[in-house]
Amino acid sequence: MKTVFKHIITLTTALLGAVASYAQMPTIAPTAVYTDKDGNEVIMNPGDLYSGSAPLAVKFTANTENEEGWTEYYEWRFFTEGNMENPYLTRYEKDTEFTFVTGGAQKIVCYATFTKGTEKVEYTADYWTTLSVPFGISISESILEMPNAFSPKNGDDRNNTYKPKKGYQSIVEFHAYIFNRWGTKLYEWHNVDEEGWDGTYKGRDMPVGVYFCLVKAKGADGREFTIKRDVNLFRGFTPSTTTADGAITQ
Repeated sequence: MKTVFKHIITLTTALLGAVASYAQMPTIAPTAVYTDKDGNEVIMNPGDLYSGSAPLAVKFTANTENEEGWTEYYEWRFFTEGNMENPYLTRYEKDTEFTFVTGGAQKIVCYATFTKGTEKVEYTADYWTTLSVPFGISISESILEMPNAFSPKNGDDRNNTYKPKKGYQSIVEFHAYIFNRWGTKLYEWHNVDEEGWDGTYKGRDMPVGVYFCLVKAKGADGREFTIKRDVNLFRGFTPSTTTADGAITQ
């Protein structure tokens, strides 16, 4: 009995040692973080899917634990949908940031390898096919439309600036210009998310009338936009006099 009991103690000690050793093995728990249009930080876990507009800036974090004493090696691999063998981009940082500007569906995984002497722990292809699921990023097709009228300072507190219609998406390049009927450039802006033209020129209100808008833009899916259209400016008052450049003087 003493011999059997001794063997049980030895076996139990060995199992406890194995459990303790396993508990000290390095692990990863990758996350992806981006900021939505409302300014809120959104955390994605493996298997989550973002579907929306570009450009999309994302910070990928490995969230490694128990890595002390181990030599670490990381590969963040970016794949297009349907091709999980040949990444179009590989980043070798533990944590990395990337801005998605190309349309279509994509998958992202974090390969991590840890070595210590003869020991080796891997989170690579087998891990991402059996124990975890890639991050999904789907960039939608580009949409951009410009309105034909706006009404600054008319008292209704609506439609006060001239800017793209709501619902634009995946616009990665944007250049817009406003001209008067004499061809004078009154305003320009280069960011689709900016407020747009407020109906003034050099600090003075421009009169009711027809102006001209030119927009050149590019979508994440490669679509190019050239928009040329008249813009009707409406106000709730009549100017007393108008200068040569079209500005109102009261």
